[in-house]
Amino acid sequence: MVRNGSDAVRGDDLSRQPDGAGPPRAGERGRPLKRVAPTGRRWRPRRLAGLVLLLPIGVVVLTLMLALVYSAVTPPSTLMLGRWLTGQPVQRTAVGLDAVSPFLVQAVIASEDQRFCAHDGVDWAALRTVVDDEEGPSRGASTITMQTVKNVFLWPGRSYIRKALEIPLALLADAVWGKRRTLEIYLNVAEWGEGIYGAEAAARHWFRKEARDLSRGEAALLAATLPNPIARSAGKPSRGVRAAAGRIQNRTGQVEGLLGCLRR
Repeated sequence: MVRNGSDAVRGDDLSRQPDGAGPPRAGERGRPLKRVAPTGRRWRPRRLAGLVLLLPIGVVVLTLMLALVYSAVTPPSTLMLGRWLTGQPVQRTAVGLDAVSPFLVQAVIASEDQRFCAHDGVDWAALRTVVDDEEGPSRGASTITMQTVKNVFLWPGRSYIRKALEIPLALLADAVWGKRRTLEIYLNVAEWGEGIYGAEAAARHWFRKEARDLSRGEAALLAATLPNPIARSAGKPSRGVRAAAGRIQNRTGQVEGLLGCLRR
């Protein structure tokens, strides 16, 4: 017989005892068992490690997807995105390569990458010559393809980290876009002044004409400003810019017959 009292065991407590357990001893009050929630200390490091491993994979997948999209859609540059995010104006009208003067195509290749049609996106010979440069990677090692992926996917400035990222991206771009599309993208994202991007915007801003109508001299002036488009002006060229444009114009004849990779 179960007595009533402070040390009595209630019937509902007995019903909650685990199978095989005897009744509580005198002086003990029966309590229901509770499941202890896992603390997560064991699986959190594993989950964090998994996320760390998945991050580069996600970046690679995103880059591949963007490369495929940009094979048909003209992308903005990271500099353009930065200006949009900070509310600064941007001038850019995307055009096809057929809408750009062949003089500008020749001048840019003569100035920036004379072996454009000969390499796979990276000029390994030129790159080896600057590996030991104590001042860091120079512009001379950058192909047009490397400059294009830098403008589209990376950040400005000189560093070995960025240069290391440019190399696989340039190989990818050369394989996915091909030479003609790569140059077309470059001529639409290259900076030609404060907030001025692309050949069409540059031609209209500096010479009040369309990019297809640029003369040989005007094209050489635009190409001469590419190394530093903020400090150099194609519309009001300094003596140094004019001298550089003259050298570029002299070199265009050397590359004119080497542009077979741009033919459809």
